[in-house]
Amino acid sequence: MFLDKSPRGAAFRIIRLNLSKETGKRLADMGFIEGVCGVVIRKSFLGGPMQARVMDYDVLIRRFEAHGIEIELCDQKEAS
Repeated sequence: MFLDKSPRGAAFRIIRLNLSKETGKRLADMGFIEGVCGVVIRKSFLGGPMQARVMDYDVLIRRFEAHGIEIELCDQKEAS
């Protein structure tokens, strides 16, 4: 499953980043690395950006970037 398809409030664990070098590196620097857990905070309508909480801070990412982040859903307690 990819991050852009996850519902609002879903807890997730990052499996893999499938993004270009520049974008992938930037997101990795912000905490989007394999094994890290997070929560989808909010999603905008009509394909706008989405907000995810990773490593105790919130990040707004574009939907096409979120589509490059492969995740698995996990328990809320694991994401905390």
